Amino acid sequence: MNARQIIEIQTNLFSEVKKALLPSDVLGLVLSDVLSISTDAVYRRLRNETLLSIKEVGLLCHHFNISFDQLIKREEGKISFDYLDFQQVNFSLEVYLSGLLARLKQLLSIRQVRLYIVVNNVHFFQALNFPEIVHFRLFFWAKSNLFLQNYKDKKIDIHAFSKEALNLGREALQVYNLLDTVELVDRELMRGYLRQILYALDAGWFKENNQALTLLDKILLWLDHYQQQAEQGKKFMAGNAAPASGSALFLHLNDTVNTDSTFFYVGPEESGVYLTHNIMNYLFTKDENYVQATKNAIERQLSNSNVVSLVNPKDRQKYFNEIKNQVLLTKAEIINKIEKA
Repeated sequence: MNARQIIEIQTNLFSEVKKALLPSDVLGLVLSDVLSISTDAVYRRLRNETLLSIKEVGLLCHHFNISFDQLIKREEGKISFDYLDFQQVNFSLEVYLSGLLARLKQLLSIRQVRLYIVVNNVHFFQALNFPEIVHFRLFFWAKSNLFLQNYKDKKIDIHAFSKEALNLGREALQVYNLLDTVELVDRELMRGYLRQILYALDAGWFKENNQALTLLDKILLWLDHYQQQAEQGKKFMAGNAAPASGSALFLHLNDTVNTDSTFFYVGPEESGVYLTHNIMNYLFTKDENYVQATKNAIERQLSNSNVVSLVNPKDRQKYFNEIKNQVLLTKAEIINKIEKA
């Protein structure tokens, strides 16, 4: 690697750092604090008069969550992703929601950002309107997929979430509601989740079997709320009236199947992609080629979908009735199981 390439990497690194700063931050002061050097030394590096050391590059990448692989533009066909290794952390509802909130705040800091969401099974952000839905989802994942030891003999209590988790979920929902979103759903919405409720009931995982019915009632309330938001073309919290002005919800219905959950965001200076990984974890990249390919794929899906927000009330009503009927059928099945138990 020659001197010109090294300077280009350093310039690109500082460009990524600038994107991560808040409007109130002063670049020189922030870098001086992170690198523990004087502001004069910082500006010599910003002017490329002095090269960053390997240690300094590592400090900046770690502090600002920047991928070094992406900076050096690895060979074609290879992409670097970030992800959270839950086997290496003390997993909890609070840990998961805290990470989610931090990511949403990063999106909110991007000027004129818009989020595109392809929903496969569960719309996690919308489900935050009813904490019980989220609590069950994360508990089921920790118990059945992560096989975490402290969940092995634990029963599911959908009401047993902490005040901290409740506040984190509410704040994450508030941030999501501030973002303009284009959302693509399909006719499989919540069906996998309903099967998980049945599985947990059969496996004896619920602290009280009637909680399975409570969970289904919460899903019906959430579907009513999601439908109301689609009618208004705006996002707002359950129990609140639709705001006179607010962040837009553009809801599209895919008549085939959404094969995965994808979150793509775009702004004038930055864009990126989140992919679900191992059901509830996520991979993240800002690789330009991958982001563009994802954008193209989502745009093709949207062009073949049916808009059900603001317009097409008949199609919207038919769609939500179909999903609600599936929930009611599951509820009847669970009532029958409980009565026979």
